Amino acid sequence: MAAASPSLSPDELARYSRHILLDEIGVAGQKKLAAARVLVIGAGGLGSPAALYLAAAGVGTLGIADFDRVEPHNLQRQLLHDDSAIGHLKVVSAARRLRATNPFINVVEHPDGVTAANALALFFAYDLIIDGTDTFSTRYLNNDAAVLTRRPLVYGSIYKFEGQVTVFDPASGSPCYRCLFPEAPTAGTVPNCGEAGVLGALCGVVGSFQALEAIKLITAIGETLRGRLLTYDALGQNFSTLKIPRAPTCRACGPHPTITTLDPANYDFTCAPATTLAPTTMSDPTVPLEISVEETQRLLTTAPTDTVLIDVREPYEFEICTIAGAQLIPMRQIPERIADLPRAKHLLIHCHHGGRSLRVTEYLRAQGFARVSNVAGGIEAWAERLDPTLRRY
Repeated sequence: MAAASPSLSPDELARYSRHILLDEIGVAGQKKLAAARVLVIGAGGLGSPAALYLAAAGVGTLGIADFDRVEPHNLQRQLLHDDSAIGHLKVVSAARRLRATNPFINVVEHPDGVTAANALALFFAYDLIIDGTDTFSTRYLNNDAAVLTRRPLVYGSIYKFEGQVTVFDPASGSPCYRCLFPEAPTAGTVPNCGEAGVLGALCGVVGSFQALEAIKLITAIGETLRGRLLTYDALGQNFSTLKIPRAPTCRACGPHPTITTLDPANYDFTCAPATTLAPTTMSDPTVPLEISVEETQRLLTTAPTDTVLIDVREPYEFEICTIAGAQLIPMRQIPERIADLPRAKHLLIHCHHGGRSLRVTEYLRAQGFARVSNVAGGIEAWAERLDPTLRRY
């Protein structure tokens, strides 16, 4: 890690006195923290507690990389932000909070986030990386950049009531993310938190563990999670630790790696659901599987008697925001209400982001509905591009 800084001011010594009292850290360890450069990717649910604790701990340079803006639904778990930050860049909101937390540290904003074009230069500028992202494409990009720059990557993830934490550090002999997950899961098999939900306090647990691992790595104390995956079940309050073997055929950190550069094409995928049921041959070839929100609006306006807009979200989501004229049939009720659906009309299916509705669209096509289309992007895209007065969540 980074070399120790030459000195700590009296004010800093007083601020960090509870650290310094720990024999394992002391003044020398606190100087290592002051000299360290840590990049936190994602100023969201995991990045919030991780960055706050690292700032409070006295990490000298803290980079925050995120291209997103603060939305109301973020505030349930993303404690770097408050109501006044809604609509503003997350890095700006995060930097303001972190500088207020500790004026002795340097906070660097990276509003473009991490991309294939900037990842290597960005990672080389830091000693250690915290991955607080929630998409598979970004996780693979972060992993590959960390491997190529020989930087430890402190990984965390959450799903509903479960969390995972580990340290990927092939430069020290431990495995990387691709050793654990060689390929991204089949599209649609793992919903994001916008589709599945997440317990806010769980983010605090996992993000705090990420900060703790970073501090241990910087100060060289204790046993880190290199080569071990810590899993946490919040409902049962159970922890377990699993060993992660280093894959001899890993494309990133194996003895014969095939990933030697960051090609943007390698990270151009999403977790939108894949077709799991083949469309029936009875489907009208002139009716596309997916249509845009703009095309949806046009059809509802120009052919109102021939189109039916069906909302497959949950009732509580329907109460938050609704597209005028939409008929609510939650996804789980579709099979039992299939007889109520008009087969002769063009059915336009939408949900929050387009994931559930695509599965319903595929299901209905497989059941012989010839004219059914998924509204790509769901009501989120509708609010973003057509009706900004709709409440987003």
